Amino acid sequence: MPAPERLPAPGVSATGELEELLARGELTVVGRIREASNAVLLCTVAYGDLSAECVYKPVKGERPLWDFPDGNLAQREVAAYLVSEATGWGLVPPTVLRDGPYGEGMVQLWIGPDESGEPDGGDTGDGDTAEGESGGGLLALVEGEEAGEGWKPVALADVGEGRTALLVHADDPRLRRLAVLDAVINNGDRKGGHLLPAPDGRLYGIDHGVTFHREDKLRTLLWGWAGEPLTGEAREVLTALAARLADGEPLATRLAELITPVELAAVRARVADLLRTGVHPQPSGQWPAIPWPPV
Repeated sequence: MPAPERLPAPGVSATGELEELLARGELTVVGRIREASNAVLLCTVAYGDLSAECVYKPVKGERPLWDFPDGNLAQREVAAYLVSEATGWGLVPPTVLRDGPYGEGMVQLWIGPDESGEPDGGDTGDGDTAEGESGGGLLALVEGEEAGEGWKPVALADVGEGRTALLVHADDPRLRRLAVLDAVINNGDRKGGHLLPAPDGRLYGIDHGVTFHREDKLRTLLWGWAGEPLTGEAREVLTALAARLADGEPLATRLAELITPVELAAVRARVADLLRTGVHPQPSGQWPAIPWPPV
């Protein structure tokens, strides 16, 4: 019998096929990602002639958080995927909620690293020296007080021995879209390690359990556009998203199964506020603006 066909990273035409594979395929656990704070299992999933690698986060393996109800981080991961798909940007890998070897959990397509060796953010352009990079070359620490061409400043960081460096991220349209998505879903944990540039040039964001809180919890490394006008593309996407979040619309109905009514109302309010102000949000000052650790 021939081996199942391996599916590549998702494209527009393959997304539905991947969702069916993830939702209905046979999960086989092959390992555990030990660096994660919650239980994250690396699996293969096979259905008919198709197979893929994926991650499985069982609800039973979730660590309780003081500000989020127990046992619903998996639902929030799925909700983030649904909102990402509604924008048309495809920034979150296909994600489903299903039963697995250790009970109900989130199953998400595995996105492998970009091993091409090509940087994503360009150089600083002004002679500054990069102290270190992460997030597939989309984040860096640079000497001096200027971000340099192609980079956006975030904050000064203590790098030890009494030295500081400027934390920057690439002035990249993929990151900018992700910053808008994070503002909508109220992402409380956008770290460098959650940015996955794929070999095909697409950018994915992962780990969206800490999202959709009704209070402002936005913590991110992508503050470089704070206070700047939204792009025309972003305004068009947000306008369409607002319509899809209306009562009775399929997206709103599905989200209501995953998050609370108050949280769904907060999503609508955040979209409306982004459209009203027309700018990227700024830190509120009521909550740490940058996640820790930032990687």
